[in-house]
Amino acid sequence: MLALGGRSVRQSAMPQIQLPVFPAGSHEINADLAFERRDNQVTYFNGHLPVFTHQADDLATFRFFTTQLVVNGTATQSEIAQAFGVPLTTVKRYTKKYRRGGGKAFFAPVGRRSGSKLTPELLVRAQQLLDAGLEVPAVSRQLGILETTLHKAIGSGRLQRPKKKVPGRSRKSVPAPRPSGP
Repeated sequence: MLALGGRSVRQSAMPQIQLPVFPAGSHEINADLAFERRDNQVTYFNGHLPVFTHQADDLATFRFFTTQLVVNGTATQSEIAQAFGVPLTTVKRYTKKYRRGGGKAFFAPVGRRSGSKLTPELLVRAQQLLDAGLEVPAVSRQLGILETTLHKAIGSGRLQRPKKKVPGRSRKSVPAPRPSGP
């Protein structure tokens, strides 16, 4: 306590400001944040204190953490885009994804659409035509489906291409007899 003019005044503690002293070799995101990549690890710093780390090739965790920085107001979308060299639209897209689905949205498996043109009935018909020996272009014309649609169904295992038979060869080929000498 201090005595001022016969009165005692309680001295309040002044808040301490942390200077942004980043480790050597780190890259600044803004005045308070930096990151460093070392030995396949990315570490984020608030001042001189490390606050988060992840593998350099872990894209989902990178998107998750940098989006949290944006949502919490610690960094702006443009600061993240500039610091990491990613398009601003990408940062915006993942910020929107986080706001809609939370952190789990970054780690959920990507959903794949199944083809809408190739109905179960058309799949059966296409398989019958392939089994009958027709090639993909002929099946495509007959069913009115793009060839690429059929190739995708074959690639994903929804359709099976029959094994091609090699003409003139069989498994049990017998060698021709050699003429005997005089």
